[in-house]
Amino acid sequence: MAEKIVQTAGRNQLGEFAPMFAHLNDDVLFGEVWNEAAIDVKTKCVVTVVALMASGITDSSLSYHLQNAKAHGVTKEEIAAIITHTAMYVGWPKGWAVFRLAKEVWNEETPALTEKDRYQNSIPFPVGEPNPYGEFFVGQSYLAPVSAEQVPVFNVTFEPGCRNNWHIHHAKSGGGQLLICVGGRGYYQEWGKEPVEMTPGSHLAIEVAGEETSNEWLEPVSPEDYGKLR
Repeated sequence: MAEKIVQTAGRNQLGEFAPMFAHLNDDVLFGEVWNEAAIDVKTKCVVTVVALMASGITDSSLSYHLQNAKAHGVTKEEIAAIITHTAMYVGWPKGWAVFRLAKEVWNEETPALTEKDRYQNSIPFPVGEPNPYGEFFVGQSYLAPVSAEQVPVFNVTFEPGCRNNWHIHHAKSGGGQLLICVGGRGYYQEWGKEPVEMTPGSHLAIEVAGEETSNEWLEPVSPEDYGKLR
């Protein structure tokens, strides 16, 4: 399951002043072009850095894309080779300018982000720690309390391929859960019904108050059933 690129900078900074530009930036450039599947995100990061370098752009936008390149797996050795190669075609001074920024980004004291860290940076809620209910999951999941008062709310994050067992929410009245997707991509399915795609796919699990409620865990979702998903 590929990580979905999400950008809100356009609306955050220009939403009221230039709503069309904000829409094109967040929904078209980052929403569609950056999520187009023909080339991987690491390659897109490299292409973007080269394009900005060739254009002589060495402001905060290039710093952002250098950081993005590092976050998606471009190593110090790779970026050094990329900048050197590009400088041979677009100019030596541009190479010097980009190297000054790259040295800051690939500072040896700043380790590359993990997949979990990169995902955490894309959503407003904490990912949390390994799920204490992991025995009822196939694969790794994480659980983070968002609200413990009044209405319990938990952010549940699934690593690619992870799924929780079938289960039943018992209650004399009320009860159950309300799922709100906040990042990624996944599926929800009720027994006997077709799967429903959730985009984004991580979700907040909101406990619905009820009388004499309990949760009954059943068998795991089989690889065959999971394999039917798109």
